[in-house]
Amino acid sequence: MGFRASAVGAVCIAICFVTAASAQTVKLGVINTYSGPSANLGEQLDRGIRLYVKQHEKDLPPGVKLEIIRRDDTGPNPEVAKRMAQELVTRDHVQLLAGPIYSPNALAIAPIATEAKVPFIIMNAGTAVITTKSPYIARVSFTMWQSSYPLGVWAAKNGIKKVFTAVTDFAPGIDSEAAFIKGFTEAGGQIVGSVRMPVNNADYVPFMQRAKDTTPDAVYSFVPAGKDAVAIMKAFGDLGLKQAGIKLIGPGDLTTDEELPGMGDVALGVVTAHHYSAAATRPANQAFIKAYKAEFGTNEEPSFLVVDAYDGMAAIFHVIAAQQGHIDPDKTLELLKGWRNEDSPRGPFMIDPATRDVVQNEYVRRVEKVNGQLANVEFETLPMVKDPWKEMNPPK
Repeated sequence: MGFRASAVGAVCIAICFVTAASAQTVKLGVINTYSGPSANLGEQLDRGIRLYVKQHEKDLPPGVKLEIIRRDDTGPNPEVAKRMAQELVTRDHVQLLAGPIYSPNALAIAPIATEAKVPFIIMNAGTAVITTKSPYIARVSFTMWQSSYPLGVWAAKNGIKKVFTAVTDFAPGIDSEAAFIKGFTEAGGQIVGSVRMPVNNADYVPFMQRAKDTTPDAVYSFVPAGKDAVAIMKAFGDLGLKQAGIKLIGPGDLTTDEELPGMGDVALGVVTAHHYSAAATRPANQAFIKAYKAEFGTNEEPSFLVVDAYDGMAAIFHVIAAQQGHIDPDKTLELLKGWRNEDSPRGPFMIDPATRDVVQNEYVRRVEKVNGQLANVEFETLPMVKDPWKEMNPPK
């Protein structure tokens, strides 16, 4: 009896030892905006991460765990973002980085990703040049050129001949402005004035008044999604630009889905180009919307930030599963190059193997009322758009 018990005990110890030896924890460092004026954007990004993990944690290989370590960059603050990345790499020993909301922060993190050889998944920041700053960066979100350049072409071909541009004065705003102007003027349009506005601006009235004074056919505007979009929409309405026959157009940040209810009817008719709309009737999106509302509330609408983070986690789970939790940085990048997701809520997308940037559908959308609620209704699809800036500026 004693011998048998000892044998059974030895087997149990051996099994436990093998299980412990095969267990693998992957550490993911997320640098996001959890406080400050843009905390609402960071919450959207984090919701996408949390929802994907809740749905798919069971899909990780046996014995593999994912530990997510979150750090707050407090907003567009490159020095803080850089410090957070350094801590995650040197103190927490993360094998992967993800985030952030803001492009200046992503650019500050890029050298750390390169030096430490830590793959960095961009879940939002949209300045075109970011992926060129480190061979360890891959982006699943968007570039401003992907939406703004084709929107410029679309506007010139659809009766808009004179435009005033008003963009936030930081990297994605400048990208957005350059992309729209190039597309619009190449297609025969005329820019009658331009203004760049402060980040986290409290008052857009002076800028909309300047736009109104030039009597354009439309104002093209980029501001960070969220409360800034609500504020500029209010200024546009309060100054009577819509009543004066002036249209408002821009990238999808301008009419971000979760803020539409607070914009009111002044948003009706606003045309944007973007890679996602919560109103899309794709089956994958309808299932996603159902899951999102079940998790966060029936009155909640997911923004593109939620979807970008959700898809970013899909990419991360892909590389974890393919490597059985043993993350090799160079192999991780090879696994990301050319990776496709045919069933995202946004529609199909892939990571370009040459640029490590996202390739995806862009949708031209118009704000309409659907069942009494404001919605970004897609009415034209531009399939699998590569970043135009990289197409125009190939590496030398």
